[in-house]
Parts: sequence; C-alpha cells; structure tokens
Amino acid sequence: MSAAAINADAARREYSRNGLFGVAVPQANPIVEPEFAALMPDNTGIIATRLQGSRSDSRNRLTEYLDNLPTSLSEFDTAKPDVVGYACTGSTYLVGTDKERDSVDAASGQFGYPIITSAQAIIAALKHLDASRVALIAPYPQWMIDISHGYWEGCGIEVVASARTMLDTEDTRNVYQVQTQMVLDVALSMDIGDAQVMLLSGTGMPTLRALPRIALHFGIPAISSNLCLAWAMLRAAGSRYPAPDTTRGETLIGGWSDKVSRL
Repeated sequence: MSAAAINADAARREYSRNGLFGVAVPQANPIVEPEFAALMPDNTGIIATRLQGSRSDSRNRLTEYLDNLPTSLSEFDTAKPDVVGYACTGSTYLVGTDKERDSVDAASGQFGYPIITSAQAIIAALKHLDASRVALIAPYPQWMIDISHGYWEGCGIEVVASARTMLDTEDTRNVYQVQTQMVLDVALSMDIGDAQVMLLSGTGMPTLRALPRIALHFGIPAISSNLCLAWAMLRAAGSRYPAPDTTRGETLIGGWSDKVSRL
C-alpha cells in the first residue's frame, strides 16, 4: 500500500487518522498490546489478531505461527490496517531470513498491506542507530539463545555480551511470567564491553519500564522487540510520532516513558 493510499484511507476514518495498525500476537502473549498502547502516539489505533501454533512444543509453535499467518490475518475480516506487525521474534530465529521474507511477502500480497516482523524492525533500528555491536538480553531457553546469536551474526550484528532472563523451563511461554525487576537485575549486572546498543529481544518480555533505566545506566540506547516494531510500523505508514527524549532514556519514539505508569 502506498503512502498516498494510506493517507486517503486515514482521511475517511473517524478515529486513527494518524495510522491504523494491526499486530499479530502470539496466542498467550499479554505484553504486546499494553506496550503498544504506550508506544503509539495520539490519533493511532491498534487492532490485534492471535498467532496460532502448537500448545505442547515450543519449536513447532514458533514456526507454525509463521506458517499459519494467513489464517491469523483473515481474522481482521474487512478491516484494512495501514501496516501489520508480526510480533514474534523467535519465529525468525528458527526459520531464518529467507523463509521469513517469503512467508511475509506472500501474506502481504494476499491481504494488500505491508507486514513487518519484529526481527526486521530490530535490524532497521540498529541501522538507524548506526550500530552493529549489541549486548543481548533474551527470555528464552538456552537452545533459543544459541540460535538467536547465529541469526544476528548472520545479519552482520555482533553479540558482544549476552544474558538470559528466563524461568527454569524449556517452554518459551513462560516468558510471560518475567517481571521488570528480573530484567533489571540481569541487565544492570552485565559487563557489556564495547556494545553500542542494549537489545532486549522477545515481544513477551516486559521492557518499557526497564529500557530507560538501562539506557541511562550504560549511556547507550536500549531497544526492544516491541519498541522497534512500533517504530518501524509508524515509519512505514508515514505516521507522525514524537522524537525521543534521550535525557529520559527514550529511544526511537518519544513520549512513551510518560505512559508506562498507566500500564
């Protein structure tokens, strides 16, 4: 969808004239919608659909989310978001960039709107920040951490430090039990070396209360899957959004740090 077409659709709306955004969210994920509510600027709207996959196997579940994407998007029915965000970073780690791109491009062609994945958004954000060295925090089992390192290195991004904030389980859904203090305890104890950016990977990990404290503590930008995805979607739609206030630890988008207390 072109910017002109997006603007024409927006002019006909009662609400969401600064952008109507769809998000495809993992089926049990309770984090994406609240964080997007804080991240998105005024006069934008969010509609969500749930990704569907195995209830018993984490690897199959994450790949099936992508395989079943057309079914999830069909739940939008006649709604036509300006842009849709695929809010699952783990799927991309498992299938790789080529399969991710093929699946997303096919769904985009079928439904007629741009689709951006959280992994694509992170890459775009790192390019925007002129950064290629990251310190990584992720809420995954160790096997998934190892796969994620290979993915980022294949994208030309060096993981110079890494830490895991995860309950003792192999089921990736337990990320939804992670709390902000757990993220901060791990992050603030890290030796990040010469990292240029702190990356919190995983749309199901709460990040917005932690990001400003991490950024100010280390003196480098701190980003997350949800932050990058919201930013990339706003840019793709040509939507207006406030500049970040770096003195408050904001990155990419401004204004959201004031909204976090209401989540």
